[in-house]
Amino acid sequence: MIIDQLIDNRTKVKVRQRLRKSSNGPDTPIRSLVKAFTWRAVGTLDTIAISWVLTNEFTIAFSIGSVELVTKMVLYYIHERAWVQVRWGKRTKNDHV
Repeated sequence: MIIDQLIDNRTKVKVRQRLRKSSNGPDTPIRSLVKAFTWRAVGTLDTIAISWVLTNEFTIAFSIGSVELVTKMVLYYIHERAWVQVRWGKRTKNDHV
């Protein structure tokens, strides 16, 4: 029926508006930095756990995790900022969902 189509179209418009509001451009450098820290915390705990299982030495596992924490955080930040420059896969204001 016509009323069903009108309701369906209103729902689609609302969904599009929400999507536009939720993805309002690229991340700021500080957001990328915070994401790098939180992700590295998870990744470093994983590396320490794996290293501990493989070596049975917590000191060695912690040393490996410490080095990995710094190097991977720097690499992630560089990677994230490089992707900000890539336009592929981003929506513009004129794109339709």
